[in-house]
Amino acid sequence: MTSPPGLIKVLLVEDHRAVAEGLWAMLDDYDDLTVVGWADSVAEAVPMTEQLSPDMALIDYRLPDGTGAEAAARIRAHDPGVAIVFLSADTSDAALLAAVEAGASGYLLKSAGGDEIAAAIRAAAAGETLIPARTLMEVLARNRESARLFASQMERLESLTSREQEILALMTQGLDNRAIADRLTISYATVRTHVRGILEKLQARSQLEAVAKAAEWGFRPVTHPREEADPS
Repeated sequence: MTSPPGLIKVLLVEDHRAVAEGLWAMLDDYDDLTVVGWADSVAEAVPMTEQLSPDMALIDYRLPDGTGAEAAARIRAHDPGVAIVFLSADTSDAALLAAVEAGASGYLLKSAGGDEIAAAIRAAAAGETLIPARTLMEVLARNRESARLFASQMERLESLTSREQEILALMTQGLDNRAIADRLTISYATVRTHVRGILEKLQARSQLEAVAKAAEWGFRPVTHPREEADPS
């Protein structure tokens, strides 16, 4: 069935039935908008697009079989003319960047009101970009800083010698220096020397802080060969 001229056809991609039904009822209150269908997964998004030829898709970011970004990318691969607006509870920078990379014109939170959502749909259907350049630049800057910080953390962990890694692993198990010395059959003074090296490389002021940083940075304790051989 052909829609009246000027009527914007909307496809909902939302896995929660109650939310989808609420959005459908809300958008039907606007004379220039019509919801033509509802997909509840990434897998359903393209077949529904093929069947219904919507002007735009209003997509949740978290879907049961993937992300809204995947759904958006598949929809636009099938029909680049379909405008995309995300409506999600996910406030993370990663979600916003993934949405932009998938071709989204806008990204709204689920706390948005009906008029705001309707306005975003109209703007996206008209080819407007709703994500301010300043917001995107700030997100990209935070993303670069996070990547730089992660690289620095990995570099510090990788700078530990094999013995330092072994001792740090025992520290994460709660062993003190004397217990570590006994476990590794090395002197207490040698353990202290290695611990000082660990603290320096991790820029930690205490062994507790070193253990906390190691855990936060994803350090995976290695199993000492003697522990593997111990039948008990």
